[in-house]
Amino acid sequence: MNKNGFSTWKIAVCGLIAALYTALCLATPIISYGMIQVRVAEALTLLPVLSPVAIWGVTLGCAVSNLVGWLSGANPIGYMDVLFGTFATLLAALASYRLRNLRWFGLPVLSALAPVLCNGIIIGAELSILVTGSLSLSALLINGAYVAAGELIACVLLGIPLVMALERRGILRDKL
Repeated sequence: MNKNGFSTWKIAVCGLIAALYTALCLATPIISYGMIQVRVAEALTLLPVLSPVAIWGVTLGCAVSNLVGWLSGANPIGYMDVLFGTFATLLAALASYRLRNLRWFGLPVLSALAPVLCNGIIIGAELSILVTGSLSLSALLINGAYVAAGELIACVLLGIPLVMALERRGILRDKL
């Protein structure tokens, strides 16, 4: 371990999370990019509940996914999504980590809602600007609602069960 606390193990786990996030996006491009999306990989934004190392893994995975999506033409939002989409995922992962101990019936519900809000607002605004050329409130609300609905599916229906299964098995938490 170096003086910053980053061991080879932590770097490897970060890379694996980033690779998994990217693979999930690229394997499901139709539902991962665009105005109406259920980005399955966003379920991984709940992994910071188990370890702060996951913050960097999902952020890197989002950046790579958005970049490859843009360069391949799969991501119609383009380069703005590399910047703003990655920023939204970073904020969501940080918030998920900060809210990790606030549970509702033992479930990290607030951690799951953080990506819904962050992406609903940031990606909703991004889409509004790209579609309408301005940041109108009505476009923001419509686009934000579409993005938030997809995030809700990914984070609540997929992310919470994933975190609970990993928690029960002690995966990530014991090693990081």
